[in-house]
Amino acid sequence: MTTDTMTGAAPGRVIAGLCVSLDGYIAGPDDTSEQPLGTGGSRLFDWYSDGDTPSRHHPGFRLSAASAQVLDALADRIGAIITGRRTYDLVDGWDGHGPLPGAPLFVLTHVAPDPLPSSDPPYTFVATGIADAVQLARTAAGGRDVGLMGSSPVRQALAAGLLDEITLHLFPVLLGAGVRLLGGLPAGLRCTAVVAAPGVTHLTYQPTGDP
Repeated sequence: MTTDTMTGAAPGRVIAGLCVSLDGYIAGPDDTSEQPLGTGGSRLFDWYSDGDTPSRHHPGFRLSAASAQVLDALADRIGAIITGRRTYDLVDGWDGHGPLPGAPLFVLTHVAPDPLPSSDPPYTFVATGIADAVQLARTAAGGRDVGLMGSSPVRQALAAGLLDEITLHLFPVLLGAGVRLLGGLPAGLRCTAVVAAPGVTHLTYQPTGDP
């Protein structure tokens, strides 16, 4: 398999990068469309605004230099995104613009909305499971990586042996309850990178295939 000479990453990998609390939650309890991150969950993203370095992909973010480098390096790799229907509904479909500028979005769902929403980049609703979503997203990504958003796509991809890499942006807070990322799913992980940045630690893992 060939690798990208800039990042060393294999083309078409399935990756994820999620903000997580010390007790394993990616959102607090009582998440709604009015409060998508639940009670206290917005604290997981405090590091998006605790520095003076703008993100190249999201200029409104002001991060530490170390965190900006991590965030932008992940975004540079992504050619398409898969998310779950619940995340899509909670954020009102990102108002048709997607979570990453220019990246086609694939939404795992049981039933596609009718009528289909207008969007740029295009949204595709996949009702046939994570494997089909990954195959479609890889084609759309054009050799770049596929990014996963939300807990359900990550768990499904990990269980199916489709997840190649996950980066946890570990924020020092205990939410106590909410949307858990990986609870109840046995899996072996190998740590491949640690970046200690102001206010957050970025931990990258590769699944080993072992429980």
